[in-house]
Amino acid sequence: MASTLPTCHKGQRTVGPRQGLPRIPPRLARMAELSRDDVAHLAGLARIDLSDAELDKMVGELGVILESVATVQQSPIEGVEPMSHPMPLVNVTRPDVVRPSLGAEAALAGAPEADQQRFSVPRILDED
Repeated sequence: MASTLPTCHKGQRTVGPRQGLPRIPPRLARMAELSRDDVAHLAGLARIDLSDAELDKMVGELGVILESVATVQQSPIEGVEPMSHPMPLVNVTRPDVVRPSLGAEAALAGAPEADQQRFSVPRILDED
């Protein structure tokens, strides 16, 4: 009998023992403590040069970030519609209606100088 449970990219079940709650796929499961070598490897992949003090600091900071992500991933999301924003967005626009506008002569009437139906202004850049 074929299983109807959702699977992750390696074919493993992604539904945990609590009915209906998603289980964290193995690749996103809570990691063991990050080592200094792990952080140095990540920094190398990102092409970031970190000093020894920065590596030591990042071990703790990345550990906190990974724990926070794991906590959020355990949230019960069954039946929650995906959204791009927490509040509904309404685009306030007016209809695009063609209507008469200024002609070239009227628009250029107050210009100090005009040339070929364009505003004429002094050159400020030299051509080199």
